[in-house]
Amino acid sequence: MASMMRIALAALAALMIGPAMAQAQQGPLRIEITDGVIEPLPYALPTFVAETGDAGQMANDITRVIAADLSGTGLFREIPESAHIQRFGAFDIPVSYPDWQAINAQALIVGGVSMQGGKVVVKFRLFDIYSGQQLGDGQQLAASPASWRRLAHKVADVIYSRVTGESGYFDSRVVFVSETGPKDARQKRLAVADYDGANIQYLTDSSTIVLAPRFSPDGGRVLYTTFETGFPRIKMLDTRNVAATLLPEIPGTMTFAPRFSPDGGSIVYSMEQGGNTDLWTMGVNGGSPSRLTNSPAIETAPSYSPDGSRIVFESDRSGTQQLYIMSAGGGEPTRISFGEGRYGTPVWSPRGDLIAFTKQHAGRFHIGVMRTDGSEERLLTASFLDEGPTWSPNGRVIMFTRESPGAAGGAQLFSVDISGRNLKKVDGVGAASDPAWSPLLP
Repeated sequence: MASMMRIALAALAALMIGPAMAQAQQGPLRIEITDGVIEPLPYALPTFVAETGDAGQMANDITRVIAADLSGTGLFREIPESAHIQRFGAFDIPVSYPDWQAINAQALIVGGVSMQGGKVVVKFRLFDIYSGQQLGDGQQLAASPASWRRLAHKVADVIYSRVTGESGYFDSRVVFVSETGPKDARQKRLAVADYDGANIQYLTDSSTIVLAPRFSPDGGRVLYTTFETGFPRIKMLDTRNVAATLLPEIPGTMTFAPRFSPDGGSIVYSMEQGGNTDLWTMGVNGGSPSRLTNSPAIETAPSYSPDGSRIVFESDRSGTQQLYIMSAGGGEPTRISFGEGRYGTPVWSPRGDLIAFTKQHAGRFHIGVMRTDGSEERLLTASFLDEGPTWSPNGRVIMFTRESPGAAGGAQLFSVDISGRNLKKVDGVGAASDPAWSPLLP
């Protein structure tokens, strides 16, 4: 148990900042985290054993995706296979713990891949090297060959969860705006990809401007803003058949910045009418819209709390762009941002504990987080233009748009964890903006 505590402590301390609690996976032990950053946990991941003759390449590919997932968090460090002493010619070979202790591995992942009945079958085990014990039961997963990357992500999610005590986020997708063309004449279309930028699928063409896509809670639909009528309108797209429909609107208005409620039954959005922009809500299947704010200010970028009881949004009702929270049914909002500069694009964490935002101050843009009462504000990034944060399903990583300056500059997707560590570009998607993370896939 003490060794398991070392594994969980190593990963969690790198992941969190400030006091927090986590539940270990193998008993009642609770770990209090008070330190911010330590070295990533070293792990060994021998290439999964090909258990049938036609599974060799698949075994190698799945192993590499698992390694990329884990090491990409910044919490884990892979020990190169060239340093391994013990070799696995079969999945069920007993683990020689001294061999792994000799190369300072703290965790060992052993797996096998086979082709059975037209499906890829993956089985794996996770070992705590210091205690000489297997962590949890071994698992077996199966899917079609086309879904082999999802199998790898699911394995990585299980390992991440067992080590850190938190749910994973690898088996998820991101919807975003794919951009092409020069900076002053961008063409934009909706696209969706795995969280790591692989398996891109385009959802719209580039015949009209599209903005701010948002996933439904079940990941099956996307709301976004389109200019296909010449004015901003809200459209809803079914990701399974790529069919999209414009949502009803009041004549003479413009609607934009939509987001689903946590139960998926309604949306909140901004509507401009007569020169005034307020927040409104309506059912996903239409019906009479209901007004939530009534102010001469511009109020937009709404985001629900995970329980659906409150909404955070941006407004300039105080004279500058700031963040406010109000009941999901409307009413008098409470301002929560009071630092220097302007605040916008707030997004409630799926854990409910933090709100991510964009901040502009002293000629720089930042992605930041604060508590839901506005306290403990922390800026995680700084650049020429960082904006539009979106949360990973477990609330530990934030993806956002970073735009580089100059005529040749462009938008790209980046991610950072909530401690401000592990800032990195999302590869594979090219020029892109406005990301929105899906929930974990079923």
